[in-house]
Amino acid sequence: MFPASFKSLCLRSLSVILLLGTVMSAQSKAPAGPLPQAFSGWRIDSQSVKASKDPAAADATDAPVLKEYGFTDLESATYSRNGRKMQIKAARFSDATGAYGAFTYYVQPQMQIEKIGDRGASSNTRILFFKGNILIDASIEHLSAMSGADLRSLADALPRLASENGKLPTLPANLPSQSLERNTSRYIIGPEALARLGVPIPAQLIDFSKSPEVAIGKYRTSQGEAAVTLVGYPTPQIARERMDAMQAASLTGGPFYFKRTGPYVVAVNGNIPADEAESLLASVNYDADVMPLQPTKPRPVEDRAGFVFALVMLCVIAVLAALVFGFVFGGIRILANRMFPNRFFSRPESVEIIRLDLRQGDK
Repeated sequence: MFPASFKSLCLRSLSVILLLGTVMSAQSKAPAGPLPQAFSGWRIDSQSVKASKDPAAADATDAPVLKEYGFTDLESATYSRNGRKMQIKAARFSDATGAYGAFTYYVQPQMQIEKIGDRGASSNTRILFFKGNILIDASIEHLSAMSGADLRSLADALPRLASENGKLPTLPANLPSQSLERNTSRYIIGPEALARLGVPIPAQLIDFSKSPEVAIGKYRTSQGEAAVTLVGYPTPQIARERMDAMQAASLTGGPFYFKRTGPYVVAVNGNIPADEAESLLASVNYDADVMPLQPTKPRPVEDRAGFVFALVMLCVIAVLAALVFGFVFGGIRILANRMFPNRFFSRPESVEIIRLDLRQGDK
């Protein structure tokens, strides 16, 4: 028998081991943050790492907008290299569409375009870019000639996104490119971003219950400024219905010019002449890309085993057909000879051989 003190010590040790195992299991199941431990000589300060799933931790003012874009979590940290520091905020979204939309929401016209990640922009010591479904907001104490290269290394070190969630929206590419002001195109999928960006068409007319997506851009022409609002709907019928509602409403910021092309509704408003507004409308045209989901029949080069099997089966069928036709023809002939001898197939005159006497002899 063991003493009571020894039993108590064993029970306490076992409880501690089970508790540590539960904690370690929970930590192993927790999703890892998107930020790497190091990149291009920059090393993370583990004491500065903060993580949250609350969009207000990323932006208390525009938290509803981030939620519309599919915000999932945030990780922030401080990196250091040779006495310099860099503050990084990484906001992760459910797909690349959300990260792209949030980037267009935050980018400012005065920012310089940067080739970082999928798309980037900078203003003094602040660099904003997104890669896949991750939006990065970086602040560097002292910029250098290698700052862009360092952030490109950070973009390459971010987790890769599955291909089905990494597709960017195609709607903004349909905005007219002529006279478009830099960094003014926005991608919107909800009423919060629509209202905060000052889109002249209210959310009730666009009707987000129909699952639309919105792209806007600001234009400066030789005779004034204008805004183009492009709304994409699932079907042309919904687009026609919504355009009729927009045209019948009393909108401010006009005059307004409307056009429907396929499932797209295009609106131009601003202080520009009618001919320039019509030119902007004419620049937007819906082109449907029709492609089969899968080939109806596999080609031989795609299914070699199937092609060889089909070829063998064709030869077997041809041989069997020849044998069947041969037996049928032979049986009919034998039966005809028995029922009607010397009438159809075995007539003596039909088997006579014509012989030529070519021997040289007397004529």
